Amino acid sequence: MSAQAPTGATVWLTGLSGAGKTTVADALAERLRAEGRAVEVLDGDELRTNLSAGLGFSREDRSTHVRRVGFVAELLARHGVVALVPVIAPYADARADVRRHHDEHGTPYVEVHVATPLAECARRDVKGLYAKAQAGELTGMTGVDDPYEEPEAPDLRLDTTGVPLSEAVDQVHRLLTASTTDTALTTEEAS
Repeated sequence: MSAQAPTGATVWLTGLSGAGKTTVADALAERLRAEGRAVEVLDGDELRTNLSAGLGFSREDRSTHVRRVGFVAELLARHGVVALVPVIAPYADARADVRRHHDEHGTPYVEVHVATPLAECARRDVKGLYAKAQAGELTGMTGVDDPYEEPEAPDLRLDTTGVPLSEAVDQVHRLLTASTTDTALTTEEAS
C-alpha cells in the first residue's frame, strides 16, 4: 500500500472588507504550517493585482475574478495544499460556481462566512474605504452601494466581533479537519 498524499482543501472566507477574513486566514495558516501542512493564503488584493489585472469592479468582472481565484485554489488543493482564500466574493452565483468546481473534482471545500456587521467593518476600516465611500469619493463599495449577497448556508458563519482570534481560528480549524478527514476516509474506502 502506498503512502497517502496529504489531503488539500480550500477554505473560502467570504465577507465584507474589514470583517477579519485575512486576519483569520493568516493565523490559521500559521497554525497549519506548525502542524506540517502545506498552506497558501490567496490574498484578494494580491490576486486582483496579479491574476486579475485589467478587470474592473462591475458585477461581471468581480464574478470573473472570483471564478479565477476559485480555479487556482482548487488546483492547489487538489495537489495537497490547503488554500486559504480571504476574499469578499460578493455574489452568490460566483461562489456557487467555485463550490461546484471543487465538487466536480472531489476537492474538499469549506465556505466560511465572516459575518462581522457592517458597522464594525466600517469602524475597523484600515484601508479607509468606508470613509471614502461615505464621502462620495468611492462608488461601488460592497456593502455600501454595491450588494453583498450573504451566503444562505455556509459551512460556518463567524462573527469576529468580540470573539478572540484564537477561538475563531479553532472553529475554522475544526471544520477543515472534519472536511479533510471525511474526504480521506471516503478515498481510502474506495480503494
